[in-house]
Amino acid sequence: MKHLLETKRILSALLAATLMTGIAASGLLYQADNTANDSFYQQERALDGNIFVIGIDAYSLEELGPFQTWGRSYMAQAVEMLNQNPDCKPAAIGVDVLYAGLTEEGEDAALVEALGKYDNVVTASAANFASELVTEADGTFYMDDYYVESYDEPFPALQEVTTQGHINAMYDADGIMRHAIWAIDLSDGRQVNSFAYELYAKYCAHFGMEADANPPADERYRWYVPFSGKPGAYYDDFSFSDLMNGNIPAEIFADSIVLIGPYATGLMDHVTTSIDHSEVMYGVEYQANVVDALLRGQFVKEVSDVPQLAALFVVAFLLVLFSYKQKIKVSTALWVAAAGGYLAIAKLAYSNGYLLHVLWIPLFSTIIYVALMAYNYLKAAKERRQITNTFKHYVAPEVVNELLKNKDALELGGKLTDIACLFVDIRGFTPMSELLTPPQVVEILNRYLDLTSRCIMQNGGTLDKFVGDATMAIFNAPLPQEDYIYKAVKTALDMVEGSKALSDELQEQFGRTVQFGIGVHCGQAVVGNIGASIRMDYTAIGDTVNTAARLESNAPGGQILISRAVADALEGRIRVTSLGDSIKLKGKSAGFEILRVDGLMEE
Repeated sequence: MKHLLETKRILSALLAATLMTGIAASGLLYQADNTANDSFYQQERALDGNIFVIGIDAYSLEELGPFQTWGRSYMAQAVEMLNQNPDCKPAAIGVDVLYAGLTEEGEDAALVEALGKYDNVVTASAANFASELVTEADGTFYMDDYYVESYDEPFPALQEVTTQGHINAMYDADGIMRHAIWAIDLSDGRQVNSFAYELYAKYCAHFGMEADANPPADERYRWYVPFSGKPGAYYDDFSFSDLMNGNIPAEIFADSIVLIGPYATGLMDHVTTSIDHSEVMYGVEYQANVVDALLRGQFVKEVSDVPQLAALFVVAFLLVLFSYKQKIKVSTALWVAAAGGYLAIAKLAYSNGYLLHVLWIPLFSTIIYVALMAYNYLKAAKERRQITNTFKHYVAPEVVNELLKNKDALELGGKLTDIACLFVDIRGFTPMSELLTPPQVVEILNRYLDLTSRCIMQNGGTLDKFVGDATMAIFNAPLPQEDYIYKAVKTALDMVEGSKALSDELQEQFGRTVQFGIGVHCGQAVVGNIGASIRMDYTAIGDTVNTAARLESNAPGGQILISRAVADALEGRIRVTSLGDSIKLKGKSAGFEILRVDGLMEE
């Protein structure tokens, strides 16, 4: 049997691990995983203050007119303004505007003349990608969706006097910009470096440093960008028109990198990036982030899926294996170790240049934890129900003897009898049982039922039934008893006294204590076989029983509540404290007096 259970546990672990690994490998979590990665990894950093964005913003468009009407001499003047003082000019100027083709001769000439004076200017170029069917030498073919259909670059005269870099970027499948393109191979054999790289190279040359940045790129030259700034981080309200009007001191940009580009919604140059999904970032700011990443040199390599799927399989398998049928504390500790430990590892890996899927293991660890907790809870609840139902069906020996003596007693029905009814219940048993294993619950329940049963039997009462963790006893039935009301109260006091020793034992063994709430009432009730022909119980029913039960349900732990009828019957024999009608019993009108038993008079 034990071997069979162990095999079942291993097979369950294998099945769960295989299922979860398959879900991760299928790509169903692609968007959720990328979103989690962005939130976990992409964080703003303190900027070095060596990169500035001068925006062709709404204010500039108001001052200078629609952008499409601008002459190229505007940009020529802006570059001149930035370079007016040779001793404090920028290390690099990036013109994030594509000047392809010729316009007015004077405007083109002004741009060439101004930009040609300085060696710190990088102009933009752009490739247009398309899909093309490629046929291999062996006859196989595939669709290349990274084919460069055309390439737009500055007009020839401007090419000769400036450095060019492509401004291309490519969204991931979920529409988020996470990568930069290091270089583009053209059909004529040329390789064009990125706009950001050329700015970085000029900055390095300005300070006599080697441009040795080498981000880990894939076969398409794509590399992961660790963003440093959210939208607006590099833009200090430096407007293009303010630069043109001389309102910005050029000395601010000394030895820095300055990017000039569209910074207005209507110019349609904005992207959604991994550092902030809620706000678009202008293309010139995206370029600033890429340049910043190159300057920092802290690149991140995206770890391939194969080892991460293997790790997910192992973690899922071990988590199911060792959490199966465990206590909640152990299962919780294993879950925290798996999910929290992995997040710590992912963070450490990122700081050392490796990017892991941050969602997979924590998500599936949580699913396993919740599923096993639900399974264990339902299984334990089922076992507890079975235990409770078993005890509920027990009948007192007195009932059996009476049935053996009188066969007519097997008939359904009952008779009106004066009785004393006692109910006793464990306070806090339900929440306590949820924290213990089924064997522990059974043992505590057995000890409690043994105590209550002994107290009832010793005082001549009839153990009517067990209802869950509650015990019901009646006195003066099925056989008449002398002084039955006193015996009922004496039974209650014996239970309270016995619970003290039981409590100490359970505290030492299980770290849990028990207290009893007890209610006693006396009066008439229908006593006999109640039920159906195929299932009957010898019991008592009526208002007397209901009142005793309600007294018990309102009794605090360690206390016995009785009615005025009981107190009057035992006047001078028990010590009581009247609680008046401060406790309202369901179904009882105002003025129903409740008393607490403090002890016997002879004590």
